[in-house]
Amino acid sequence: MRSVRRLAFGLAMGLCLSVSGVAAGVSAAAEPARKVIVDDDGFGLAQWMLLQAPGVDVLGIAVVSGDVWRDEGVAQALRGVEIAHRTDVPVLKGAVYPLLNSEKLTDRWEALYGKLVWKGAWMKQWVEPTAQGLLSYHAPDVVPDLPEGNPVTKASDESAVLFMIRKVHEFPGQVTIIATGPMTDLALAQRIDPSFAGLAKELVYMGGSLNPQQVRGDNAAAEFAREFANSPRREFNFRFDPEAASIVFRAPWKRIVSVPVDPSTATEVTPELLRRLAAANPAFADAVKRKQPGFPLWDEIAAAVWLDPKLITKSEELYVDVNSQFGAGYGDMLSWRPGYQPDMDEQKEVVVRSVDVPRLEQKIVDLLSRKLPPAKQVH
Repeated sequence: MRSVRRLAFGLAMGLCLSVSGVAAGVSAAAEPARKVIVDDDGFGLAQWMLLQAPGVDVLGIAVVSGDVWRDEGVAQALRGVEIAHRTDVPVLKGAVYPLLNSEKLTDRWEALYGKLVWKGAWMKQWVEPTAQGLLSYHAPDVVPDLPEGNPVTKASDESAVLFMIRKVHEFPGQVTIIATGPMTDLALAQRIDPSFAGLAKELVYMGGSLNPQQVRGDNAAAEFAREFANSPRREFNFRFDPEAASIVFRAPWKRIVSVPVDPSTATEVTPELLRRLAAANPAFADAVKRKQPGFPLWDEIAAAVWLDPKLITKSEELYVDVNSQFGAGYGDMLSWRPGYQPDMDEQKEVVVRSVDVPRLEQKIVDLLSRKLPPAKQVH
């Protein structure tokens, strides 16, 4: 009788384990996609990485003025999603101007405190010779022809700011914001809806600098190192709209991951990397071949460490803010170790200090090599 009971018990346990195993498999297969909104001042490899990544739902690509004016950045983003066969992802127009900063204020600041290395959409010429070319200086409403071809699709009619607010309410606690340009859009969203930051899952951003040092020995690395030699805390994304960055860093995010300039000095878009990327996928090859070498992988690090945090080799927790006083340190990054912060609502951030560069490069190559979805008809 005991043997019969043992047999029945064994059969029951086997059935339970089998059912639970099937349930676990179904659960794993049904794992929801990670939702993300990208807010940038242009379009590049970082956006393609996210569009190509498995298990990622790019809800939208917002564009703000910074390196280029918003409308030129919108055109770049529209063409970028066309090349990736992802015209299902809306491109949204963000802020044209910073909250308070302006070209004239920047000219006045330079007259008082010295020349800036990079001014983005306000840039007319380099102060000293450099191998990097300049984008054309033009008015905010001018959109130059793009080297990779002009887009045929149109941007969404919805404001980028209202779109982001709507999506964090639609998916509370699920939406990551990856910001790789000035933070004007995020500051406006937070001011319009004070629940915005708290409803998001997290903020991952590229911006700011602690004390970047030249790592690579080539000429391009030396030229980029000039920007931080005498002003190690000054970085363009913060400097273009300091007030916006300060608003964002005082908002109640659940989690913030910071990618300052510092880890990027070990990276570079070399001709060899461009060859690898062009060979990875013929769909991207023409656009990749047009990219100028020599630039660090700034935004790409932010996208990559969100996709794979194991790429981070060193990080630390710091409280962060931005100097918004119109003086010599206007736009500089401020940071404190826990316990030293002034406690004026600054938020603790995970600050990335270094990354595994070979694995980072391979990550980009692997993502771009993935097969594109079928191209959609554009009417």
